[in-house]
Order: sequence, then C-alpha cells, then structure tokens
Amino acid sequence: MDEARKVLIVVRGLDPVGTGRQVEVAAETLAAAGHAVTIAVTTAGGGTPARLVARGFGVERVGDRPVGDVAATLRLAGLVRRLRPGVILGFGRSQAFRVALARRCAPHCRGLVWLGLPPSGPRQAWALGRLDAVIATSVGVGDACRRAGIAARRIVVVPPAASAPPASGLPRHEIAARLGLDAALIWTLAVAPLESSARLSRLLWAIDQLGVVRHDLQHVLVGAGPLRTAVARQSRVQEIAERLFLMPNCDVLPDLLGEVGLVWQSGDVALGGAVLDGQARGVPAVAVESEAAGHLIVDGLTGRIVPPLPESELPRRVFGLLEDGDLMRRYAAAAAARSAEVFPAARFAAGLLSVVRGGA
Repeated sequence: MDEARKVLIVVRGLDPVGTGRQVEVAAETLAAAGHAVTIAVTTAGGGTPARLVARGFGVERVGDRPVGDVAATLRLAGLVRRLRPGVILGFGRSQAFRVALARRCAPHCRGLVWLGLPPSGPRQAWALGRLDAVIATSVGVGDACRRAGIAARRIVVVPPAASAPPASGLPRHEIAARLGLDAALIWTLAVAPLESSARLSRLLWAIDQLGVVRHDLQHVLVGAGPLRTAVARQSRVQEIAERLFLMPNCDVLPDLLGEVGLVWQSGDVALGGAVLDGQARGVPAVAVESEAAGHLIVDGLTGRIVPPLPESELPRRVFGLLEDGDLMRRYAAAAAARSAEVFPAARFAAGLLSVVRGGA
C-alpha cells in the first residue's frame, strides 16, 4: 500500500471511554476511508487494544509497564522504521514527545497529536511545536496551545465524537457478579488516570461524606497509574474500601456505563473520563470545574459543574442530584440530546480525515 495511506496511532493502554473511545472511532473512521491503520500501545492495561484486535486492526504493544518508559519509545521508533507510515497520530499529551521523536525515524511522515487537555510544561510544548498539527478537542485547549507557543496555523479544533461504546447486552446482575457489586444498589462511575491531575483525594473524600447520608451507593473507579497504591491505602484509612471498587481496567465498561446512576470526575481528565460517553448514553454527570467539564457539561441542564472549593460542594451536589429523581431524568434526557447535537460523530470524522490528509 502507498505509504501515505498508512496511519500509525500511538496511545497508552486505555479503556473504551474518553480518549480510548475516540481512538476506536478514529481507527474505524480512517479504515473506512481506505487508510491502513496500525495501533501502537505504549503501556500495559486497558480494554481498547483487545477490542481493536477483535475488529481486525493490527495492534502492537510497544510498552508493558503501567507508565510509558524509554523502552517503549525505542520500540516505537523501531516500529516506525519497519512500517514506514505516512502519518503518526498520537492520542493524549503524554504521547507528544514520543511522536516527535519517532517522526525523526521517518522524516517523510507527518506527526499529529490529538489533545483532550492543555499542554503541561515546556517539554510537551517543545514536542507539540515540532509536529505538523495539533488536534484540539475545544477552543480552550487550542488557546492553551497557542499560549504555549504552538503556531496557530498548526492548531485545528475538532470536537470529540459523542459515540458511547456499544454494549454487549450483559444484564445488570451479571455485571454485578463480575465486578463484585450489589445489583440492588445505585452505582456511580469515575474513569481517571491514577495521577495527581485527577485530584482523587477529592473523590475519596466525597465518597466518605456520601456514605454518611446514603447507604445505597457503590462507587466504581477505573484507572491505572503511579498513585494506585496511595489511593488504595487512603480508601482503607477513610474506611470506604467496602464502597469503592478500584480497578485498573474494566472489561464490561460499555455495559456498566448504561447501568450507573451518574458519572463524575474530581480533576482535569480528558473528556472527563467517562463524562462524554455517559452523557451520550443519557447518564447525568457531576464534575469539578475544569476545561473538560466546562466543554462537556451545561451546568444545571445536563449535569452539575462544581467549584473546587470548598470540597464539601462535590458530595453536596451529588447528594442533591441523587435525591431528586425528576431532576436526574431531566438531566439525562438533556445530556443525550445535547451530545447528539453538539458532538456528532460525523463532524469528528470529517475533521479528523481533513487533518490526516493534510488539511491543517
């Protein structure tokens, strides 16, 4: 095949919501348009790689640790030399440096990165500045890239696709059995990397406070990262371990998403973790104020955006929502309608193809 039609997607191990779901939609979009798509995964974990393999995509694990390392970067460089892709497309700011370096192994190819969060620090800004285009999920992310020194002509805003991962039809009681949940209780879902930017101490404190007034809740937190041990320890210290189900990945996540009472987010996480996918499925969201929250949630219409201080606001807003069934239903209906209108998959597909084909 013509090298210009080969696309190498670079991503860490993710589950099929948030950035992971965008990777799935991107791979399917590019393949449908006649591109040969290979996915390079730079870390261990995540259900998205296996889902892509099942769809017939070539997936290469270049990293086998929870966090990408130098070895993963070197393996990625070797893969680029072997495949000689026309485009390398990284997903997430953590891949910017790898894409910039890998592109040096194939000077003929174009380097692109999709960003769901503003760049963090000079190292990322340096890497992004050496790419052909940065695909920003919102005007806010694009503005942050400009402030970091990336040329405006290289920044393209492409809103994400609100395309919830298709469920397999697994019934609630089987989901409960697989995850150790109680099917009779209300479930909440948060998906976030176990890193400082996710501000998970806020989430744990909120779970603690909610447990005082509601005894019918169980909380699922899906994520991997360097803070896993610390989060598990804190949950034991706060005596919420019996209510918090912490898992590095979740192979029934698409089915679980349709069974939770709400999705929430305590920090600045790309696409709010599961917020965009939940709203596409008609699940209301509560999130602490962030770039992603402001882009995805209309406060008081599709969910609630919570100020970071005082920390009591997060559990208070969640409690108020759970106590009002009519409000939950209104938020759910509005979330599904807005997702279809504001984040259509067709617009994401058209924008992505334009950038990949040199339209940036």
